[in-house]
Amino acid sequence: MPLERDEGEYAYAGQLMLQGIPPYVLAYNMKLPGIYVAYAGVMAVFGETPAGIHLGLLLLNAATTILLFFLTVRLFGRLAGTVAALTYALFSTSASVMGFEAHATNFVIFPALLAVLLLLQAMRSQRSLPVFLGGLLSGIAFLMKQHGIFFVLFCLLYLGWSEWEKKNFRILLQRAAMFGSGVALPYVLTCWFMYRDGVFRQFWFWTVEYAGEYSKMGLRRAIRAFLENSQTVVAPAWPIWILAAIGLTAVIWSPSARRHSRFLIALLLCSFLALCPGAYFRPHYYILLLPVTAMFVGVAISAVTEGLISTGKSAYMASLPLLVFLLCFAFSVLRQREIYFSLSPGQIVQSIYGDNAFVPALKVADYLRENSPADARIAVLGSEPEIYFYARRHSATGYLYMYSLIVHHKYTDRMRDEMMHELEANRPLYVVYVDVWDDWGPPEGGPQLASFLPRLQEFMDRSYEVVGVADINQPTHYVWNVAARDYHPASSKVIYILRRKAGS
Repeated sequence: MPLERDEGEYAYAGQLMLQGIPPYVLAYNMKLPGIYVAYAGVMAVFGETPAGIHLGLLLLNAATTILLFFLTVRLFGRLAGTVAALTYALFSTSASVMGFEAHATNFVIFPALLAVLLLLQAMRSQRSLPVFLGGLLSGIAFLMKQHGIFFVLFCLLYLGWSEWEKKNFRILLQRAAMFGSGVALPYVLTCWFMYRDGVFRQFWFWTVEYAGEYSKMGLRRAIRAFLENSQTVVAPAWPIWILAAIGLTAVIWSPSARRHSRFLIALLLCSFLALCPGAYFRPHYYILLLPVTAMFVGVAISAVTEGLISTGKSAYMASLPLLVFLLCFAFSVLRQREIYFSLSPGQIVQSIYGDNAFVPALKVADYLRENSPADARIAVLGSEPEIYFYARRHSATGYLYMYSLIVHHKYTDRMRDEMMHELEANRPLYVVYVDVWDDWGPPEGGPQLASFLPRLQEFMDRSYEVVGVADINQPTHYVWNVAARDYHPASSKVIYILRRKAGS
């Protein structure tokens, strides 16, 4: 599958790191750099291609599934662990959570679950090293995406409850300090590396100051986003989500579930809070909720099975809960059978995102790479950073997305001026103008777009001429060179490739 825009950002930033260029120099965004390091590592091993990136995702997802199995087995037994692992494997590879794309949330879950497993081991052995390592992994989860801070909160709560019950407050303080130092270490080292590379000011602005502005969202819009996206996420496997709800009630009626009720409720609460920063509730954010949901499904099947066995039911009767789960599992796979078994990669992208620039971006990037020297600078006016990655050309502006330039906030004017200055100073050989509404922000941003777009159009009209058009229709129609100058698109979604005029 081709990369979507978030993947494109991570891949481009990771590609720059492999070239020795630190984050926040040629690529600006509010994500912490952990995800860029992760992508750089994946591409160093599997290659700088979409297939290499997605192979890394598959292996990471498989490792996360196995990790969830062992975590659930330790608390609730082998049956619960098996069901939880199967559930997570299904949920996390569903198009409803964009499970075919390597989002930062996938990279949060693995270190977060490993941290929890280490803490459970530390509580049984009373050793200090697993506590520190748990904190270190929690800190790495936070570096992958700021939402990971809520898994740090969970670990602190669970660690605190466990030690508080033992009334050993000195050990509690020691372990909290050990865990906290592990959490802080990755971020402190990141700040030091950013300072050493001379990009700390940019790093702080984008990941702290601007990130705070980005997170401001109206309550009504947040509620609507939560309801709409929750329905989208649940729909393909709704019977299994019902089993998860049954598992949630098991903390009341099942002795085995009640023993670990604090663990389950705290993890559920913190996982839900991890969805909430910015109140956007995007589908791939729900990946953060999937491990605890899968555990509740495992708890439901295990608890009902134990209940049947304890009342003397036959082995056939006791196997009914597992049979119900398998039927729900099969139903969910069948509902998604076209995406899993029938559609081509391009058709899958269209089924998830509609008519978008992700597939045409491949051919656009091929044209740029074949018609420009390796040291040429290009600019993508639109939110398609994957074009930089495919073309293997450096960006003339660090603004990979147009959203921050369109939505009104206290940094809007500053950002617009900075972007225009970078375009004028770096004189990109090619400009890619993506005339697709999704690349510029929500419909309510129309007035803001109208106030900024003329500046971009004046820049393009003054110094550039059209040399390529991707008319995003079904199928997409491509026109190049002289024929592109007088071409009139049939679609309302178009990508224009412009080359700097001779002598300008």
